[in-house]
Amino acid sequence: MAEIRKRAKALSVSPLKASQPMGAALAFLGIQRAIPMLHGSQGCTAFGKIFFVRHFREPIPLQTSAMDQVSAIMGADDNVVEGLRVICEKSRPALIGLPTTGLSETQGADIQGAVKAFRARYPQYHDTAVVALSTPDFVGCLESGFAAALSAMIESLVPADGATRPGSRPRQVNLLCGSGLTPGDVEALKDLVASFGLRPVALPDLSDSLDGHLIDADFSPLSVGGMPVAEFATLGDAVATLAVGPSVFPAASLLQERTGVPVHHFDHLLGLEATDALLMALTRISGAGVPARLERERARLTDAMVDTHFMLGQARFAIAADPDMLLGFSRFLVSMGAETSVAVTPARSAALGRVASATVQLGDLEDLEMLVRERGAEMIVGNSHALDSAQRLGLPLLRAGFPLYDQLGGHQRVWIGYGGARQLLFELANTLLTGDHHGIAPYRSRYARKSAEETAHAPATSFETH
Repeated sequence: MAEIRKRAKALSVSPLKASQPMGAALAFLGIQRAIPMLHGSQGCTAFGKIFFVRHFREPIPLQTSAMDQVSAIMGADDNVVEGLRVICEKSRPALIGLPTTGLSETQGADIQGAVKAFRARYPQYHDTAVVALSTPDFVGCLESGFAAALSAMIESLVPADGATRPGSRPRQVNLLCGSGLTPGDVEALKDLVASFGLRPVALPDLSDSLDGHLIDADFSPLSVGGMPVAEFATLGDAVATLAVGPSVFPAASLLQERTGVPVHHFDHLLGLEATDALLMALTRISGAGVPARLERERARLTDAMVDTHFMLGQARFAIAADPDMLLGFSRFLVSMGAETSVAVTPARSAALGRVASATVQLGDLEDLEMLVRERGAEMIVGNSHALDSAQRLGLPLLRAGFPLYDQLGGHQRVWIGYGGARQLLFELANTLLTGDHHGIAPYRSRYARKSAEETAHAPATSFETH
């Protein structure tokens, strides 16, 4: 079990984390015709929007309650009520997500009371779902905000036990996807479930809303694609729920309590063992055998493991990531005989105790640099913010997580399943080979070096032939 080390300084240098409100906004963007409205200042929303646009390379619908100096002191409930009214009047969304920020939390906003005031003042917008939740950005990280939004949506929109019939849709499987899964991962997971003759319903479905597809309209003020709000009423009729990532386990438990649908938990889906567990669960749920295509993919992965273990065995990695991703990558690397010499994460989580590392440091990218200089590493795994640290350390960087803004297509990469693990193995091994960061240094005898020095300094001798 990993030892969790607390922060040893009172400030953050080169921050690693993204905030809870951003995580909640990301979850709401996986719902069809939805829009997040952050309850805070305009700067809070603008800053988050820049991150989303640079990561996804797409226009991102995001609104704000626009708190200012006066409303921060006198109260901002009217900002929330009028903001909800304007959005409903102009855009007619199916759902409005309403996460708080550090400013509104410090001000002491009653976010649920503001929603009740909106309902009482404007009953004509009763058909628009509003999900409000507390996500202060001075605690937690993107992962915890994302998970909190899932729980809030389930609490607000899923009918309670008695109004649902678990198993009445015997082919439907709910997918609770943590923030560590990219839109490409969610699509790959849906394809895996569908290959067993099942109907996947992903919450949230980022693969349908943030997959980078073009639309006919020039611009949409709402999310395009995603899980329809009407699907919340069907979650309690599914045969099973798959929860991927420890951060969403509380949301999965809430869904099970409300509906009675059984839950299958997966810490991650990286690598052979994790994917095997997923396919065995799908086999039990569907009653069908594993498709031949997946057996072939598994054989390819095992062959890749044989090919790459010479490079990855005993290699040392430094990982800077949110807890779910840190857990998944560390377990994947240890399965190949590699070592996570440095593990840094921005927030505490129950999953950290299962990370495959001797210690886990709660901290930032400055902590990562200091620990790498102390313990050594051959490669860094982290988001684009870690690039400067990697360059100062002279190490290669495997870009993973959020945000990824210095390369294209990172949000569409598939990490999970047999195919994703195979591609990851090749990339890791090739990077180590190309960078010459792994391998046995050549042995140079001190005697041979001494002999060479003596030869170099020996006086020249001339020989005459008699």
